[in-house]
Amino acid sequence: MNVRVGEEIPELIKHPTTRQLVKYAGAQGDFYEIHYDQEYARSVGLPGVILHGLLKAAFLGQLVTDWIGDGATLKTFEVSYRGIDLPGHPFHCRGKVTRIDGKNVELEVWGEDEDGKRTTVGNATVELS
Repeated sequence: MNVRVGEEIPELIKHPTTRQLVKYAGAQGDFYEIHYDQEYARSVGLPGVILHGLLKAAFLGQLVTDWIGDGATLKTFEVSYRGIDLPGHPFHCRGKVTRIDGKNVELEVWGEDEDGKRTTVGNATVELS
């Protein structure tokens, strides 16, 4: 794989649904009502149910692993949450190469809402073969 600093990796657009949030809650064990109960979510000041932070992290992890394929290894990955995202709205996963050190490639990754606001930001390091 030939990469250069500043190169953007191919965008991944996810289309999360409330059904997906319920399935994710069951698989991950996070049953906080803000992720599946509309009335409860609104009662605590949210516009409705919101995506799990770790689900957004998983989407960004998929962005990276789709890009590197089988020919590299994901070495480090971290994200932080800066905003909420809602089911029924696209979640845009993006990233770019920020540093290359031998076989190690550092990436900046982020998730955007449909208005282009970065709601999840992070970094990853991959080791190329």
